[in-house]
Amino acid sequence: VQLQASGGGLVQAGGSLRLSCVASESIHSSIHMGWFRQAPGKQREFVASIRSGRDPRYAASVEDRATISRDNAKKSVYLQLTRLQPEDTAIYYCYAGGPDNRFWGKGTQVTVSS
Repeated sequence: VQLQASGGGLVQAGGSLRLSCVASESIHSSIHMGWFRQAPGKQREFVASIRSGRDPRYAASVEDRATISRDNAKKSVYLQLTRLQPEDTAIYYCYAGGPDNRFWGKGTQVTVSS
């Protein structure tokens, strides 16, 4: 499975972005899809995930500013981020699968200026 993320860019603090990720093939709705991010000099960290269009999960750092959604017909997962802060600056990676069998996209850069 190949994943292609898009939607990153440069945004001012307080702004919003919507990240998209499309898979090369259908991902069963029971399989998690979601996002991690990696800031310069830091480890990759979990951001959000969703399965079967429900039970979204968020990192504490974004839970009041993020909305994850999924369109299985379009083989896509989305991440809406609002009230962006400079500490949200990172490469955002989408993924599909569980911890033991996970596919990753190449990432999309999000840069938030203060």
